[in-house]
Amino acid sequence: MNKKPKPRNPEYETKVREIFYRANFINLLEIQIGDVEPGLLTSYVDIKDKHLQQNGYVHAGVISTLADHTAGGAAATLVGKEQIILTLEFKINLLRPGIGNRLRCNAKVFYQGATVIVVDSEVYADHKQREKLVAKATVTLAVMGNRYGGD
Repeated sequence: MNKKPKPRNPEYETKVREIFYRANFINLLEIQIGDVEPGLLTSYVDIKDKHLQQNGYVHAGVISTLADHTAGGAAATLVGKEQIILTLEFKINLLRPGIGNRLRCNAKVFYQGATVIVVDSEVYADHKQREKLVAKATVTLAVMGNRYGGD
């Protein structure tokens, strides 16, 4: 996005933090929120044995979930109080094995429409005091009314 996005909900940060931590799978993986700004979200996960696949690398499912959920959080900073975000589609490029003690994801909205938001997510691994890009995702999200009330 060329211009700075404007949130429709002045309490966007509170909303994003609430929905982020209400997701049981995110809690299971122990993914944490970092910075929150309109159209931007940073998250991270400290790597534990439960995040690894059989060869000792971070499982692609963990990397994909981090990219997808962080994108959803970035998109959620821009919608109205009664609206929700649902992933329609995502494409991820796994660029190298996830090795290290922490993954960090930066998600940035690059298209904001009335019913669709598209976000780029980049996932970095912190290994031996260096960060390396391990994955890049493009996530397309639907903007919807919250018919179910979230309960």
